[in-house]
Amino acid sequence: MLEEPFSSGSSPMHRLDPRCKVLAAVSTTIPLALMQHIESAAAAFVIALLILALASLPIRPLLRRMALVNLFIGLLWLFLPFSTPGAPLAQVGPFTASIEGIQLAALITLKSNAIILIFISLIGTSTITATGSALAALRVPDKLALLFLFTWRYIHVIAQEYDRLSTAAKIRGFTPSTNMHTYRTYANLAAMVLVRSWDRAERVNNAMRLRGFTGSFHTLHTPRLGLADMTTALLITLPALICFGYDLFLRFDSLTGTL
Repeated sequence: MLEEPFSSGSSPMHRLDPRCKVLAAVSTTIPLALMQHIESAAAAFVIALLILALASLPIRPLLRRMALVNLFIGLLWLFLPFSTPGAPLAQVGPFTASIEGIQLAALITLKSNAIILIFISLIGTSTITATGSALAALRVPDKLALLFLFTWRYIHVIAQEYDRLSTAAKIRGFTPSTNMHTYRTYANLAAMVLVRSWDRAERVNNAMRLRGFTGSFHTLHTPRLGLADMTTALLITLPALICFGYDLFLRFDSLTGTL
């Protein structure tokens, strides 16, 4: 089963209406992604840490996810300081690291971590089903909401199919190594996963049509949107918008300074 380690809990983020969480996550992270100054990005990162503290998430799975994200960000630190033109800061062999390159890498690091933390704190504290229902309630096109739900569901099905075939191969004495037999076995395994997934999709499609599925899910429980939920969502969004306003001010200030 796909893990949802952050979806259970009793923190304020867990109690918040999923619709408000989706709106707050989108309206917080889009301005954050557009920031261009380290000062405003650092302030947004602090805000993300505060939201994370409110969510009271388990530390170990959170660190695993953040380590995965920062693995890719770490690659940027290997290239950006040496490939961005600007004032030289340090020399590493034949390569020169520029101040502008390090600032750009730091900016990307702060923004990326803040966005991931906000999304985990808001979207991750709801179940996938609740998030899908929230998207439908927010008038997101039905096809996109269904695609979101089915993608989550069938990644799990495909993973199960792969595990089953992989176990069957090991039982037959298959030991992976660097030879043609291993490559051929993995190619056959991948092909069988695709074939069985397609077969499963056809059967599920037929079963849903037989049950009268017309392209939309109906839920028996629709949570009532309260004033407290909307106020909390606004309080979450407002600091990020203030940071974005400060970022715009810095841009305008630097622009007028160069004129």
